[in-house]
Amino acid sequence: MNTNDLYAISMALLLTYSGMACLSLAMPRHYDQVWGRDPSAGHTRVLRGAGVLLLALALLPCVGLWGNTVGVVAWLGWLSAGALLWVGMLSWAPRPAARTAALAVAISLAGVSIGF
Repeated sequence: MNTNDLYAISMALLLTYSGMACLSLAMPRHYDQVWGRDPSAGHTRVLRGAGVLLLALALLPCVGLWGNTVGVVAWLGWLSAGALLWVGMLSWAPRPAARTAALAVAISLAGVSIGF
């Protein structure tokens, strides 16, 4: 396992974490838990779209690293890991969890754009 493999794995985890965060924050219950108010309809649509897009982008490093068949299975595993990480952070510290999800989006999109 070389450095590029570790970058691809970390990109997959960051993308699934931030994607699950967006999908979770699209729900009024969790949005209220973090921000203390209900989301507008526009926020809900944007968060859902961003969540789906981020989870789809997480497939790229997995398929690039392990190939089509194993990459999809690994992606499903990273979906579970990202969701577990998000749930743990959301229950422990809701507002910092949202900040780390925003940071994860920035880091992962920068990493994907340069080819990791």
